[in-house]
Amino acid sequence: MGKMIVYHGGYTEIRKPEIIVGRNTKDFGTGFYCTVIREQAERWARRYDTPMVSSYTVRMNESLNILEFQTMTEEWLDFIISCRHGKPHNHDIVIGAMANDQIYNFISDYIDGIITREQFWIMAKFKYPTHQISFCTKASLECLEFHSCEEVF
Repeated sequence: MGKMIVYHGGYTEIRKPEIIVGRNTKDFGTGFYCTVIREQAERWARRYDTPMVSSYTVRMNESLNILEFQTMTEEWLDFIISCRHGKPHNHDIVIGAMANDQIYNFISDYIDGIITREQFWIMAKFKYPTHQISFCTKASLECLEFHSCEEVF
């Protein structure tokens, strides 16, 4: 994994990303979330009054503990369920598909026993592709170099 460009959608320019621990549990736990899909970052940003997309060059440090899910697998699903329940992990960076609101509704239905795991996979496979990278540690944030920021409409 070499150099790549990633995007973060939010409400302000972020030149120096930080990991802010909040109450909300996310797919890959606490971290600074980006994506390689600019349109997805724009969707994230449009949730705010002033939608801003910051872009970064990433130079991966091979000494970091990186977990990458190439596809939505059983392991991916179990990892997200664990993180959404607030369980910590020891990865510096986690990469994979995003459980957007629709997908997470399916995950909640599975956890609550409303649907089976098989039914989850049938419904999940019809959603458009998503991508996220969670920079989970201070060491991982050192891989990010601010490139630019612009307001999106």
